[in-house]
Amino acid sequence: MISITLSESIRTACPRFAGIAISCNVHNTEECTPLWEEIEAFENELSQSLKIEQVNKIPTIAATRQAYKALGKDPNRYRPSAEALHRRLLRGLGLYKINTLVDLINLVSLRTGYSIGGFDADRVVGNLTFGVGEAEEMFEGIGRGLLNIEGLPVYRDELGGIGTPTSDEERTKISPGTTKLLMLINGFSGKEGLNEAAGFAVDLLQRYAFAENIQLLEY
Repeated sequence: MISITLSESIRTACPRFAGIAISCNVHNTEECTPLWEEIEAFENELSQSLKIEQVNKIPTIAATRQAYKALGKDPNRYRPSAEALHRRLLRGLGLYKINTLVDLINLVSLRTGYSIGGFDADRVVGNLTFGVGEAEEMFEGIGRGLLNIEGLPVYRDELGGIGTPTSDEERTKISPGTTKLLMLINGFSGKEGLNEAAGFAVDLLQRYAFAENIQLLEY
């Protein structure tokens, strides 16, 4: 398991922040029918229990939005990924099918409201620091092109940024050939609920991605 260090800027602006990293060996696939059945069941449940104007009131999402504001970033322009996923489903657009690992992470994010980073661990170079994006810092968001991450919370390895709660980076993205996963669950609302979210994630990983050698790190 790699180490993850929180910068002083994150500690100061987000004093309640707590995270859990999950590392494991996996077997990824293009698609997993039982997983999609679970996703579709949740989509039906969500559409009957939540209105789109209530999404930013979900405690874990609200806390992430507040962290963005504390760092000077507009959460309405750069939405946390968990909020964007909820809004997409409630607009009736459905989720994109990417691959089993990405789809699985999206389900965890929808169930919990946490914005979650998912990375091919073999593409991560060295240990990680969790800090704040700088002006003109290069970051190619997955499917988004160059993303202005100034003021966004950002994980960096030895080569640069790999993920924010809004978007992860192309360099370390999960592909169908990924065999080692690193998942980062961002708890801007504190430790409460994090272990339950990690347990749900591990259960899905074991059932749908045949996860082995699972390691968890609280940071």
